[in-house]
Amino acid sequence: MFLRQPEGLETPLEILNSNRFYPFFKDCVGAIDCTHIRVKVPAQDAPKFRGRKDYPTQNVLCACSFDMKFTYVLAGWEGTVSDSRIMKNALTRRFSLKIPQGKYYLVDAGFMLRSGLITPYRGERYHLKEYSRNPPRNARELFNHRHSSLRNIIERAFGVLKKRFPIIASTTEPSYGIHTQKKIIIACVILHNFLIGVDPDDPFLNEEYDGGENDNQDGHENDNEDDAHSGEIIRDNMAAHMWADYTLG
Repeated sequence: MFLRQPEGLETPLEILNSNRFYPFFKDCVGAIDCTHIRVKVPAQDAPKFRGRKDYPTQNVLCACSFDMKFTYVLAGWEGTVSDSRIMKNALTRRFSLKIPQGKYYLVDAGFMLRSGLITPYRGERYHLKEYSRNPPRNARELFNHRHSSLRNIIERAFGVLKKRFPIIASTTEPSYGIHTQKKIIIACVILHNFLIGVDPDDPFLNEEYDGGENDNQDGHENDNEDDAHSGEIIRDNMAAHMWADYTLG
């Protein structure tokens, strides 16, 4: 479901006002990730929904902007389905995820690399805690560190959403089926966006969240070599300029 179009042409203030992120991420409009939410399904369907958890879940894909508002949500996929497969569907379905021309979202290594979806470098340190005592040693590590810092906004958004609405955070089996739960998720996301707009000082927004469950290296797929190459060029250029600025500073 498309909730709102990201600001297509303007650089987000969270990037524009940071020397760490600007001008390197000037074309970034937000972050995307998936989260697992418990569901109730018929016994014969349970194996398809029992993925990384011990109970059935649906894998929900969301995009958010840097003000922590969700811009797109796609619920209902089985818990065993990879993030990259859900992303492919989100980009091609009738009510698809729209990425403005020349812009991109930050995603983790479980997604495909392409011009509109920028992943971190594989085989390099990524998580913020890995850099707490050891600063980046090369361009790829520096890129991954700052990518992780920016992409953390989607983990924070998931954390706030689930803390605000325990109905979608509970590990107890719900009493309603998946179709009803999909509607509940959409409703919670819409209410989340509304509440951020009316109460930007909500204490939930200042808490730290680490959604490590979704930072995986599995399920990577890319069936468009030209677009993947375009993504590599964008990422390599960003990393090179970032490293040059870092070493000169």
